Amino acid sequence: MDGGEAAAIGCPSAGKPTILITNDDGIDAPGLRALVAVLDATGRYTVLVCAPDSEKSAVSHSITWRHPIAVKRVEIDGATAFAVSGTPADCTSLGISEAIFPFVPDLVLSGINKGCNCGYHTVYSGTVAGAREAFFNGIPSVSISYDWVQGKSNIEDYTIGAKACLPIITAVVTEIRRQTYPAGCFLNIDLPTDISNHKGYKLTQQGKSMFLMGWRAVSSEKRPGRMLSTMTMEADTGESTERETSPISQDQVLYRRQVKRHLTSKDDIDHRCLEEGYISIAPLGGLSPADPGFQSFLKDWLPTVSDRFLLSAL
Repeated sequence: MDGGEAAAIGCPSAGKPTILITNDDGIDAPGLRALVAVLDATGRYTVLVCAPDSEKSAVSHSITWRHPIAVKRVEIDGATAFAVSGTPADCTSLGISEAIFPFVPDLVLSGINKGCNCGYHTVYSGTVAGAREAFFNGIPSVSISYDWVQGKSNIEDYTIGAKACLPIITAVVTEIRRQTYPAGCFLNIDLPTDISNHKGYKLTQQGKSMFLMGWRAVSSEKRPGRMLSTMTMEADTGESTERETSPISQDQVLYRRQVKRHLTSKDDIDHRCLEEGYISIAPLGGLSPADPGFQSFLKDWLPTVSDRFLLSAL
């Protein structure tokens, strides 16, 4: 984009905070569109969008390094928006760089994701990575996910969820403007399935819940000449949909991921609160620290490593 187009975007309205929105479900996803609409309706914010041009779920914090990414201006009511051929982390990085917008946003929001992101799911999540990338660059950020359940949830829930997050967003922006917002974390918000009857906010912490995955062979005769990849799973059914990509040869065998079971523990405060109907607010850092018990083990174990190696070599 040249300087003339950047200038045409303009600067934020006087006194208005600027919010950049990204996601991993793609720029056309209803969760992102609901978030834009709700923020725009307040009249309080200048809203920017820099989001993937297609779904990039479960890409974690991957970035595009070896080749350029394509950027295209798109029309979204209430926002200045660009669709990007990269990952969520790419989109955040580009959006805060002043390369496509002539100013740095006050806050980055990533979401609203279709599906919760509690526990170890935050490692796989492109939604969480979109917020984490802003955090890495010193910009306050929030990732937002909705616990979508097939057969129970509907598109309108995203708007209800966005409105439920509005007090948190407004409070965060207020602290940013006062220069009193802490720089040591970013927020990961998970919205319960029955969002219209949620029980309020609850401060939680990242647990260890995750889906235990397995693999099974898939007959190539089902989709001749094509490889199946990029799986989107519905957590409540274990079903998956795939997009077809590169061709396969006769000597290749196809394998598809499948969910074996959902692993949880008593320490999964974020997931438990979500199931109880609360909005989980979990502060996250760039990297999770090791368990204190493991640190204690290493403190005693590491000094003995050299001696054990020498004894085994005799």
